[in-house]
Amino acid sequence: KTVKKAAKKTVKKAAKKTVSKKNKKRRIKGDPLLFSPLSEGERADALRILTADRRLAEMTAIGRYRIIAVEPLVVKPPHKLAKHRLARVVAYDYAADRSVHAAIDLDEVKVAHLQTGPIQPMLAREEEAAAVSIALASDEVHAQLILGDEAQAAMHYWSPREADISYRRRSAAVLFGQPAARPRVVAVIDLLDSRVIEVVPAAQW
Repeated sequence: KTVKKAAKKTVKKAAKKTVSKKNKKRRIKGDPLLFSPLSEGERADALRILTADRRLAEMTAIGRYRIIAVEPLVVKPPHKLAKHRLARVVAYDYAADRSVHAAIDLDEVKVAHLQTGPIQPMLAREEEAAAVSIALASDEVHAQLILGDEAQAAMHYWSPREADISYRRRSAAVLFGQPAARPRVVAVIDLLDSRVIEVVPAAQW
């Protein structure tokens, strides 16, 4: 009997834990709005709230920054912002060569969290397009291309060598080659000054 009672208690505890977890999930999932994509108005509000923050006054005054991402953000209870409509905004400040990560509370109309640092986020689509345009406008790049070569991809690039410009500046690598083939040529782009840093065979890159 004692063994049976102990076993029942163990089962009940396990069941309670399971129910507790399910209830937490239900509470988190309770409001579909929290998980829904941001509307255009919410995106605009998030950017307005971020750029109005006094801590980013210098960045907004100079105006040399790029918005990388604006997306919904959901935090779990018991965090005080668990039931708030939040937006995550990632930007890159070219003037200060730093990334900006922010959590925007759209309900309270304020920046709930702000972090800046040297870690670079992925390229924005606009940055990818700019890198390709810069590469295609370069005579140095065209001199290395053959008939049929095209821009296959543009990606964020950081050089591990301190002597390289790409070690300390926001840069991109544009890969060129024949359609559906391996890249032949790589053009490294300095996005801060909008120029080609180097053009190298893909096999040596």
